[in-house]
Amino acid sequence: MTAPAVPVYDCSDPDTRAEGLAAAARAVRAGQLVVLPTDTVYGLGCDAFSSTAVRNLLAAKHRGPDMPVPVLVGSWSTIDGLVLGVSATARSLIEAFWPGGLSLVLPHAPSLNWDLGSTKGTVMLRMPLHPVALELLRDVGPMAVSSANISGRPPASTAAEALDQLASSVALYLDGGPSGDPVASTIVDLTGKQPRILREGAVTRAQVGEVIGQDVPLG
Repeated sequence: MTAPAVPVYDCSDPDTRAEGLAAAARAVRAGQLVVLPTDTVYGLGCDAFSSTAVRNLLAAKHRGPDMPVPVLVGSWSTIDGLVLGVSATARSLIEAFWPGGLSLVLPHAPSLNWDLGSTKGTVMLRMPLHPVALELLRDVGPMAVSSANISGRPPASTAAEALDQLASSVALYLDGGPSGDPVASTIVDLTGKQPRILREGAVTRAQVGEVIGQDVPLG
């Protein structure tokens, strides 16, 4: 028996987009996986607070918990409930580069009941610059989101590429058209005494340093 086709929603059509976003919100709340467009590459996402969903996400990617899953948020204020405290440095970077290609690693709030992998008490947060992603995030809240690909294979820049790799391990696909240039986000670690850039990507080291008023080491 042929497996039923996984729904793919064309988000360029307003009606199909609304239908797809509603279906995606239901799927996320039910602990299922969805594929969504972001401002970098396509993402594989689920409810950040569902340990089972996160484990299923890692399994779909053929990846272990040693590489924790980042969390995407839909607004600046969401971060306040997720981390131990938002420093002036973090606030400045958020105001300068969110939504956009900057990820921040911060100590997460100890009261949170989530399991994103081997995070050692930290969480990597980003607010993506993509209308479909933002609308879904503002509806369902923080989502654990990783690139929509099997580990070791190229990240998907279209919904079709994601479907080819992940197939029916995902409840549905939101097709936002081809992603932009597959430039990774810049990752800034704010868990230590001094900020560090773990990966330089869409936001340059010089731009980060200009905002916080100091040179930021790489690595």
